Amino acid sequence: MAEQGQHNFRDTIGTLNEDGKRAWVFPKKPSGKWYEYRKYVSYVLLAFLLSAPFIKISGNQFLMFNVLERRFNIFGFPFWPQDFHLFVIMMIIGVVFVILFTVAFGRIFCGWICPQTIFMEMVFRRIEYWIDGDRGKQIRLSKMPWNAEKIRKRVLKWIIFFIISFLIANVFLAYLIGSDALIRYVKDGPFNHVSTLISLLIFTGVFYFVFAWFREQVCIIACPYGRLQSVLLDNKSIVVAYDHKRGEKEIGRAKFRKNEDRSTTGKGDCIDCFQCVNVCPTGIDIRNGTQLECVNCTACIDICDSMMASVNLQKGLIRYASEDNIEKKEPFKFTPRLKGYTAVLGILTAVLIGMLFLRNDIEARILRLPGQLYERKADNIISNVYTFKLVNKTIKDIDDVHFKLLSHKGTIKLVSHHDFTVKGQDLAEGTLFIEINASALKDDKDKLRIGIYSNNDLVETTTTTFLGPRSYK
Repeated sequence: MAEQGQHNFRDTIGTLNEDGKRAWVFPKKPSGKWYEYRKYVSYVLLAFLLSAPFIKISGNQFLMFNVLERRFNIFGFPFWPQDFHLFVIMMIIGVVFVILFTVAFGRIFCGWICPQTIFMEMVFRRIEYWIDGDRGKQIRLSKMPWNAEKIRKRVLKWIIFFIISFLIANVFLAYLIGSDALIRYVKDGPFNHVSTLISLLIFTGVFYFVFAWFREQVCIIACPYGRLQSVLLDNKSIVVAYDHKRGEKEIGRAKFRKNEDRSTTGKGDCIDCFQCVNVCPTGIDIRNGTQLECVNCTACIDICDSMMASVNLQKGLIRYASEDNIEKKEPFKFTPRLKGYTAVLGILTAVLIGMLFLRNDIEARILRLPGQLYERKADNIISNVYTFKLVNKTIKDIDDVHFKLLSHKGTIKLVSHHDFTVKGQDLAEGTLFIEINASALKDDKDKLRIGIYSNNDLVETTTTTFLGPRSYK
């Protein structure tokens, strides 16, 4: 790997060598207080990610993102294509939430919550430490010729990585098509659902490629969030930062000599051990300042604290801090910028909650058949033909569904059936005729209000337009 100094780190990324080729990163196994905290958070989130598609609330999958059918379940609430505006608002709330925390605490989402980081660092990387060993052993194994030991370790690691990727792909598919459908396909046998099997193998290949080879390049190259944070961060944002005032002092960083008193020599507290670089999963030197490659994983904080303790210097040379805190010793403040984002987040959340409370369990659409005019019948009756669509957003069947005119006197006649049932999480479509005496019409385009009833209980109302002859205005 090309060594990044204080002057060239802005020109190259840490995962490229001097020839511009990929330089493999072999991070030292992290340990310490922050790493333990991250493990607890990661295990909780892993349990959530793996179980969420199999949890049911009132019969609804806890989380589902069925893009093909445009059906989504968020925390047990089902959302149909007619509710897409609600889904968009939730996505906007999520983006504003991430922006708010980025402005306040930097790229903390990447290091603590992002599934890519959690799976990479807490699953695949830990397996790699178990099979290949720590940083030094991994480097030696990489340079080793293909003997029996290297083949055994590589094949074992690749097999385990593939199995885990296959399991992750199954869970990912459960989010997309629903856990019930996935379990049914497994019971039916994979070869009875070849298209699903092909999709599953493609997902497995993608996950295997990401976690076995592409790795930190996802955060450095593919993910736009690293570049987004440079726009969002300011001098007041709390990030994983190196205290250059203390680490450099008058003379600068220098190797530690036994029994020396750095307070009198003018040397900085940084002993230039490079442990913060060795432990970094993206291969950067945090002492060069905030960089887009930094995912705020805190590994450098833990290793630096342990090194400071070993030479009897104060911990916190690398810590969560803002630039203003390091330069001016200013504490964290809730700035007007943060207040603005918080206000926007609060307004959007209030709007979403209000719309959720106003959301009905059944969605009704009654539209005139395109290209059809009214029909004049006997006894001065005017008839219009319509198509209707009823969406049942609940898991319970809605029985004995029928229509009634609420705004005018007239009749509604269904084509091919009378009262019917809309099954849970399903839709019903059909055609109906509305007949009204011309004397009851006020205009050539009257607005009708129609009630949808189930067992004589009004469950929804909708409106449509009724065409009549101009002579009956």
